[in-house]
Amino acid sequence: MTVLEVDNLVKSFEDRGVVRRGSSARSVAVDDVSFTVGAGESLGIVGESGSGKTTIARMLVGLELQDSGTIAVNGRTLVRSQSSRARLRRAKDVQLVFQDPYSTLDPRLTPLECVEASLKVAQRGTGHDRRARAKELLAQVGLGSREAGLRPRHLSGGQRQRVAIARALAADPAVLVMDEPVAALDVSIQAQILQLLDDIRRESGTAYVFISHDLAVVRQITDRALVMQRGRVVEADETAKLLENPQHPYTRLLLASVPSPSWNPAEVSRLRAEMMSDMRDAEGIRT
Repeated sequence: MTVLEVDNLVKSFEDRGVVRRGSSARSVAVDDVSFTVGAGESLGIVGESGSGKTTIARMLVGLELQDSGTIAVNGRTLVRSQSSRARLRRAKDVQLVFQDPYSTLDPRLTPLECVEASLKVAQRGTGHDRRARAKELLAQVGLGSREAGLRPRHLSGGQRQRVAIARALAADPAVLVMDEPVAALDVSIQAQILQLLDDIRRESGTAYVFISHDLAVVRQITDRALVMQRGRVVEADETAKLLENPQHPYTRLLLASVPSPSWNPAEVSRLRAEMMSDMRDAEGIRT
């Protein structure tokens, strides 16, 4: 069952200070991107900085509005609006977990108060019910009563990210979008958070859109993956197939650029040259 359907998404931004033929120039950040995600499925979006993946995340949750194209959840097209009503409706369908949980948590609220506030915004239950549900959600992400009563400054990075995940789950979203959710964490904590996310997905059937530059993380947490370059999807396949047998020069370059004991800078340079020479001829998306 398809939960999220994205069709022909386009987003451009004004190039400040650059004028062409009397009007401000624009840079295309996302160029005709389409994909679907099924119930309980995890889709990875990978690419280097500036490839457009974070812009897609922001459009999915309504922080940016697309120039054209549609986003639908469970067959219902999301309204292209940033009105309070439209944003609240979208928040019940799609939630976002950011890379830096500390900057997105209210420093005045304890985790329990934070999750309760999200339940209230999502109009989930009464005051007593919200308190009980908040405790359940925090327990689900591995936070007990002690951590639930601490301010964010007293929590570790991993604990803060657990709070952010519980807050996102409070809305009971159909789609959970994660933008580099473990990039700021130690490797050992990354593994714990990734396992937690995988467990939640399998238990709840929530659809994931997982954005990362870390191919090892994408391999671990996603079923399918898209590779983005300069705003376009250049390759897509099941994650294992895509990473083991990449077809597009850019995908091969991304894989060759990952440091390893056998890492070869000369091979990276060769692939980059190949990519640049083939860029104009490389077509679309592998299916």
